[in-house]
Amino acid sequence: MSKQHLLSPYTTNTLELNNRVVMAPMTRSRANNEGNIPSNELHGLYYEQRASAGLIITEGAPVSKRAVGYIHTPGIYSEDQIKGWSQVSQRVHNKGGKIFMQLWHVGRISHPDFHNGELPLAPSAINPNTQSFTQKGFQDTVTPREMTTDEIKSTINDFKQAAANAIKAGFDGVEIHSSNGYLFHQFFSPCSNIRTDDYGGNIVNRTRFFFEVIEAMKTVIPEEKIGVRFNPSLHGLFGITLDKETIPTFEYLMTELNKYNLAYVHLSEPFTDVSKVPFAVTNIAKHFRPIYKGTLIINSAFDQEKGNTIIEEGHADLVAYGKLFISNPDLVERFEHDLDLAAWDQDTFYTTGAKGYTDYEKAETP
Repeated sequence: MSKQHLLSPYTTNTLELNNRVVMAPMTRSRANNEGNIPSNELHGLYYEQRASAGLIITEGAPVSKRAVGYIHTPGIYSEDQIKGWSQVSQRVHNKGGKIFMQLWHVGRISHPDFHNGELPLAPSAINPNTQSFTQKGFQDTVTPREMTTDEIKSTINDFKQAAANAIKAGFDGVEIHSSNGYLFHQFFSPCSNIRTDDYGGNIVNRTRFFFEVIEAMKTVIPEEKIGVRFNPSLHGLFGITLDKETIPTFEYLMTELNKYNLAYVHLSEPFTDVSKVPFAVTNIAKHFRPIYKGTLIINSAFDQEKGNTIIEEGHADLVAYGKLFISNPDLVERFEHDLDLAAWDQDTFYTTGAKGYTDYEKAETP
């Protein structure tokens, strides 16, 4: 392949990245211990193996016990978790890599089994009619409990503390998981938010919680260490239905984010075919690039050629790869030498142990 834009260096407002290949956040369910603590032997090795990425974004780390909705997800709310993550960040840095932690609250995409029988929290008491991954396997979600204003304020503080904890653990920054039908996305969407107070009703109110979290985080970490993730054209998945207010909501979010000096905005292209869905945008990067003036990461099913092309066309600055990084820890090197890519084993995506996690081999490079 001729000039590869993916392999060119890139400088954000705080970071000098060796290339534009980003490792996307991916739930891997490997923290199968009582405290949901990442281990040096397993998590540390996994991320170290992939440290040649320009930037690594970790799997979602729940910001509190109430934020959990999937088994074996390593959190960032206890001292033991901070210590465990510190080993991970150090191993990546020792290899010359950069790493952000994704901060996560699943909201209604949870189950009472995670909360001693109590209902999950959400903007409104509306069942997403999807499934949560529990100790008993995938279980149907239930109708959640609408958050009180005090609980919203407490959750804002959880994200604030989690951001501080991540920096204490040595991370270069954090990404707010405001995507894929989880808590922030639930606040954004009329299908999941029918509140009549300051956190519901119109676009400004439905996005208020999100901006209050950023404002709270800014008091404990520099705003240039904060990234955010959106999935604007998500439809028919994770309990989210796209409507006429969806894209205007994300246009408002992106416009307002220009007022901040964030690390980046991370967007996903549609997960499903939305070409016949009313009000949907089929080309997310192209649509939002003129709106947002900062660093833009794009994600979802890109290959090497498409990744180079979208950067060349100016629609994104960085490209995030998910599944390809699972089976190709040396993805950057394979791109560099145009080597074949190894296939992933989907049966081991959410199992435990090293199999399908740290046992993928690197290719022999010329």
